Amino acid sequence: MNVDAAVAAAAALAGLCTGVIAMLAFRWSERDQARPSRSSLHTDAVLPPGVDTVLSVLRSSAVVLDEGDAVVKASSAAYALGLVRGGRLAVDEMLQMARDTRRDGEIRQVELDLPRRGTGRGEALAVSARVAPLGSRLVLLLVEDLTEARRIEAVRRDFVANVSHELKTPVGALSLLSEAVMDASDDPEAVTRFAGRMQIEATRLTNLVQELIDLSRVQNDDPLEDAEPVRVDELVAEAVDRCRHQAGTKQITMASGGAAGLHVWGNRGQLAAALGNLVENAVNYSPARTRVGIAARRVAAPGGDLIEIAVTDQGIGISEKDRERVFERFYRVDPARSRATGGTGLGLSIVKHVAASHGGEVTVWSAEGQGSTFTLRLPEAGVGRDRLRLSRLDTDDPQDAAEATGHLHGLATPEPHR
Repeated sequence: MNVDAAVAAAAALAGLCTGVIAMLAFRWSERDQARPSRSSLHTDAVLPPGVDTVLSVLRSSAVVLDEGDAVVKASSAAYALGLVRGGRLAVDEMLQMARDTRRDGEIRQVELDLPRRGTGRGEALAVSARVAPLGSRLVLLLVEDLTEARRIEAVRRDFVANVSHELKTPVGALSLLSEAVMDASDDPEAVTRFAGRMQIEATRLTNLVQELIDLSRVQNDDPLEDAEPVRVDELVAEAVDRCRHQAGTKQITMASGGAAGLHVWGNRGQLAAALGNLVENAVNYSPARTRVGIAARRVAAPGGDLIEIAVTDQGIGISEKDRERVFERFYRVDPARSRATGGTGLGLSIVKHVAASHGGEVTVWSAEGQGSTFTLRLPEAGVGRDRLRLSRLDTDDPQDAAEATGHLHGLATPEPHR
């Protein structure tokens, strides 16, 4: 009996000791979890009060480095630009700037061209980096992406240079021709010849100024203000009439067809100018005794039907490298031919802006020596005004438009080859 009592007492004592030990271990674990870790002390405690909040609202990419060049804080934009990888600053030039600033406390700024990661195209990412001390041990790096600003500046610079060049050419010609007329005042035949040349240059200058005005208008005007249902048949007829004289001079046959009774919604003047530019280009870049076709049809697309107007020619065609740039302002596939025809290089740019402002798009298929097909896709009028605000929709293969146009009224369209 005494033995049993002793065993029970020993078991109770052992259980009490186990419970005390478990309780102490639990308390110790809670205390250890509540204690700040080394990493949290490293990131949170070292930042001056309010800095974290300020960095979170900055538009620039922000990186904070400690005395060991480790990243204490980095914004999501810094990671997106590839500035921080593996907890370290990945750009050697910026890292050296941070070390120099930490050493002497001076603020530094530099513009760099960084490789754009993930594109595989070798494009440079233009950034402006500014480094300043933050407290006694930290360094703040602010990086601003200048790529888009540089692109816009390059477009503006090229536009000004091109406009200056295009204006200078006819103005200089007019000046020289006027001097020639004065010198040949006693020669009526020469005066007539020089006066004719002056009329040509004056017309070219007038066309250039007018297209600049048209381009500015389509970029700034809202087509919704004067939008109305526009008959596609009337747009096609107006474009054909506009180029009938030029086509007749070169013995170019103009054929139109496709579905009748189609309507698009938009500004009639802008739409007529866009389609007229496409037809005029087709005539200007086609050899004599060829054909130009204009065909319209309705195509199904996500969000509603589109009206597709295809303009096909049998001209010189466009190379693949030029196809990517034909809608740029003042860009010409063949500058010599453009000067002979009086082109300004703004027509396709106007077409692109008109299509975009009407909720549509313009595409091109072309092969050198076989001709080109420019396809204008616009929302159908029955969909309503809100269609002009929709984003661009997926398009069909331009080859289909070329083949469809070629079979209308026996139009001999060159068979496209991929």
